[in-house]
Amino acid sequence: MAWQAICGRAQSPLCELGWKSLGVLELTALPTIREESWVPMVREADALLVWGGDVLYLCHWMRQSGLANLLPSLSESVYVGVSAGSIVVTPYNCDAEFDLEFVPTGSDMALGADRALGLVDFTLYPHLDREDMPDASLANIEKWASGIPAPTYAIDDETAIKVIDRTVEVVSEGNWKLFNP
Repeated sequence: MAWQAICGRAQSPLCELGWKSLGVLELTALPTIREESWVPMVREADALLVWGGDVLYLCHWMRQSGLANLLPSLSESVYVGVSAGSIVVTPYNCDAEFDLEFVPTGSDMALGADRALGLVDFTLYPHLDREDMPDASLANIEKWASGIPAPTYAIDDETAIKVIDRTVEVVSEGNWKLFNP
């Protein structure tokens, strides 16, 4: 999936949007690299494109690398998350049950699996009603959201959430629903 995203062959285009330059951060390598070698480049980036996959894995390595602590200070950068890349900045991981299937035995990654970074004050359940993701039905999302003490947006693949200075706006050509606690 990472290769497809970087090469512009992914279902959701990110890398082929006409960027002047594009860099890749390997989160699992960052803990072994001095921060002065990568933090200035991240601070200078206009946009951070964060692809999907496993929320739990992404959240773990964003914390381990120090990127999670850096993100709130990047007020001039745009954060663009797709799927897991968008869930990871919310307070709750809607994919925790699925993600736990892939945690290596003995790993501390499973601790707090239901929590994400909490950089925004709402939670998100993407891929609403997508045929190849039966757990993303409106009924399943509503059931999950009923146990979450934060507003939950259920969004399809034609919908985005835009947040500027804590003001939330839904941008959509598709379907979405907001569940309040």
